[in-house]
Amino acid sequence: MEFIKLNDSDWLSRYYARKSVLQPVWDHLRLNYTDLLRSPLFPVVFNVAFYLFCCLCYMPCNLLGKRWAFVHRYKIQKNTQPTRTNFAKCFWLTAYNHCVLIFPAGAAQWYWRPPIPLPELAPNLGDLMMGVVGCLLLFDFQYFVWHMVHHKFRWLYKTFHAVHHEFMSPFSWSTQYLGCWELFVVGAWTTIDPVLLQCHLLTTWIFMAFHVYTSVEQHCGYDFPWSTRHWLPLGLFGGSLHHDMHHQKPMSNFAPHFSHMDKLFGTFSECVRIPEGEKPVQETHATVHSCDKSEFNLMQVFGKTGEEKKLA
Repeated sequence: MEFIKLNDSDWLSRYYARKSVLQPVWDHLRLNYTDLLRSPLFPVVFNVAFYLFCCLCYMPCNLLGKRWAFVHRYKIQKNTQPTRTNFAKCFWLTAYNHCVLIFPAGAAQWYWRPPIPLPELAPNLGDLMMGVVGCLLLFDFQYFVWHMVHHKFRWLYKTFHAVHHEFMSPFSWSTQYLGCWELFVVGAWTTIDPVLLQCHLLTTWIFMAFHVYTSVEQHCGYDFPWSTRHWLPLGLFGGSLHHDMHHQKPMSNFAPHFSHMDKLFGTFSECVRIPEGEKPVQETHATVHSCDKSEFNLMQVFGKTGEEKKLA
């Protein structure tokens, strides 16, 4: 039997390393794919590849529509279906953003960021879960504020965010139908937040994967029984219903993942399915807004949606 020496400064780390069920997985990755995992390009390629994979998984639902009755019964807006033109526009903008912004930014890291050292120890399950939840909560707060400000301030909305609301009924490939500025901000927070919280690299990659998946799921247009919003009680996780309602009522449901921020600041809107044969009534920024060009302050930014007024 091995005894731990109290005068060994590294005894605690070695103790937890033996207890981590993730250590064999991490050792396999670290020892067999060292150069790949240390590359500054790995997070970029990983995010893009996983995003494409998630979109392709939901694409049959968006393509088949009513012809797939078993799946169609879970559609949130049953009377809408993305067209070939919609798909083509999303493909084009996604490819443009990645070629012009994402891949050049990743390539630039070769010059200013050295290869990442891989730690020998894996995180335990508790640390991994806490890290992922912490990153999700931090990103949720950041994007909630950014999102609300860009809806409340008409110039910011029209200049940077309006492109994403071109589709009132979202579908999987509309997830990254974004302007370059918004995509840059989202990518920066996704990269920086795990660093701020001092997360293990394995925790960082799992957070990125979960963030990408939930983002695609929120735009898929379906509320399946296994959707992430059913994972937590009391509607704490917004999911596709929560974000679909945002596309119908743009001045509500600003948070990307959870619902607590919208409930705290009075921007939460109940999520409902649109029945067959009924058209949703969309609130647009042409008729509903919270500020004129001459009026913009923090009280308005964090005001309730019920206080919104029509533009003159």
